[in-house]
Amino acid sequence: MTEPGAPPAIECDHVSRWYGNIVAVNDISFSLRAGITGLLGPNGAGKSTMLHMLAGFLQPSAGAVRVLGQPAWGNPEMYRQVGLVPEREAVYPFLTGYEFVLDSARLHHLPDPEDATLRAIRMVELEDAMGRATGGYSKGMKQRIKIAAALVHEPTVLLLDEPFNGADPRQRLHLMSLLREMAAAGKTIVFSSHILEEVERLAEEVLVIVSGRLAASGDFREIRRLMTDRPHTFTVRASDNRRLAASLVADPSVYGVELQGSELQVRTSEFAAFTMAVAGVARRSGVTIFEMRPTDESLESVFSYLVKR
Repeated sequence: MTEPGAPPAIECDHVSRWYGNIVAVNDISFSLRAGITGLLGPNGAGKSTMLHMLAGFLQPSAGAVRVLGQPAWGNPEMYRQVGLVPEREAVYPFLTGYEFVLDSARLHHLPDPEDATLRAIRMVELEDAMGRATGGYSKGMKQRIKIAAALVHEPTVLLLDEPFNGADPRQRLHLMSLLREMAAAGKTIVFSSHILEEVERLAEEVLVIVSGRLAASGDFREIRRLMTDRPHTFTVRASDNRRLAASLVADPSVYGVELQGSELQVRTSEFAAFTMAVAGVARRSGVTIFEMRPTDESLESVFSYLVKR
């Protein structure tokens, strides 16, 4: 585990990265110690750019990135202690799974690359397929063999970009269990995702990135509360919209109701309280609800709300 008072494993100090006039990452600062951190945000938010800077593949346009106390950029020696699983397909289709991981072990000059390769492949449960060419692997298998290659040298810091893409439910559970074991052993793990459920199940801490900015950071449960206890709008269709509207206005969970043609627009800042109360309100009013749906539940709308706070 992390020694008390030990320096952060990862530090970002006012980091920005731009491509011409396009700002991919905008003035982000954070520090991470051992454990699992989820990098959460919609597609195109800047998560991959952030991970590539942490991995030393991209130079920050401004600010500084340090990994294990050393600059990430221009520091090849860092890779002795860092593993990266990129989102893109980074396998050579003509190599078998075993050969792919073995090449990574040899690049790290491990004393027994064959043994390390077998150990890493067992960790991701690909022993049965390690003799096959990776070009014939499914997407989930390619993800797992990339993870094996990233783990073969037992890195202190592991960076994963959308690691569960293509994994079936059983594989997903196994990989999550594997990452938890590594974190318990003192490793620092950062993984990106645009899926809230993945981060909720795995991450201890979360960094929410939207449009290149750090919208929120810290304990996931607190940030999840911010996401839930925000203004919500529901579209409702009922047998008598006017009668239902009059009854809903009196409910403490509702702060606005608007008739729009054949529908109601209902605004609430208490998601759970409203969804539990609405059926009772309709029943007491003698109204039948035909349809009720949230109109602002996309990840983009959730993240945009966090940015504006």
